[in-house]
Amino acid sequence: MRADRLVATLLLMQARGRVTASELARELEVSVATARRDLEALSTAGIPVYPQPGRGGGWSLVGGARTDLSGLTAAEAQALFLLVGPAASIVPEAKSALRKLVRALPDTFRADAEAAADAVVIDPARWGERGRERPDLVKSLQAATVRRRKVRLVYASRARERTDRLVDPWGLVDKDDVWYLVAGTEKGQRTFRVDRIAEAVVTDLPAERPADFELSEAWRRVVDEVERERSHLSATVLIDGRHLPVLRTQFGRHCDVDATLDGGRVRARVAAPTALMIAQHLAGWGMLVDVVEPAQVRAELARLGAELTRRYAGREG
Repeated sequence: MRADRLVATLLLMQARGRVTASELARELEVSVATARRDLEALSTAGIPVYPQPGRGGGWSLVGGARTDLSGLTAAEAQALFLLVGPAASIVPEAKSALRKLVRALPDTFRADAEAAADAVVIDPARWGERGRERPDLVKSLQAATVRRRKVRLVYASRARERTDRLVDPWGLVDKDDVWYLVAGTEKGQRTFRVDRIAEAVVTDLPAERPADFELSEAWRRVVDEVERERSHLSATVLIDGRHLPVLRTQFGRHCDVDATLDGGRVRARVAAPTALMIAQHLAGWGMLVDVVEPAQVRAELARLGAELTRRYAGREG
């Protein structure tokens, strides 16, 4: 796991003073290219890791950092934990490595480092959407989360209505390149899509956060609630197995294969809150998908087809 390697890389550099990518690859049993990418990731994140060119060169941890990590500055410690922290939400070994690393930090750095490690969760399962570029806003929201500062948001709802919010940022979640801010509000915990935040101003007001709050657990509850809302109705469909990946892209985790049939076809179940929403996803498939049941989904498809026929039949140009 990459988080474990980054921690191991840092500790190895502290012990030896200087390492080459080849030496690191041998020690950690990875490719030279992987070792080089890890070193570059540490350096890019703001940790004082620098290449030394020329004969006898390599990579060094600059600034006198020792194996107890007391040579890292507070900003460098935060940078390290922001880099490796997200993996702890999905890999238990990474969480264990971070706990060990926290104990090696000076006492004065631990609170901010722990906050940085818990500021972001990665959830790789998509909700039927294409990935988006990482918003620039994420960095400032991360900083507000680590520094425990309230953020004033201008937020656009799904209906494009804008509201002003003063929130306590508790953490950020990267769900297949779509970012979400989990925050405390006057009405309790709320989740905001970062790409719907029109404006965000980090204030000097101290933010409050429950003592027992854990971002990965809070996000699990958010996902459970969303999944319940999204899976009120399911439909059984028949489709050529070659097209199954596209169907899964449309429905995300709400697409399950029931059986593989003769001729390369599969029987699958897809789900959405309403029959209309299932039909809207399937309408563009035409004859490539056969809806077995329920009848209300077939009825919605027939209605959509009739509407399109009335609107476009006989039109030229």
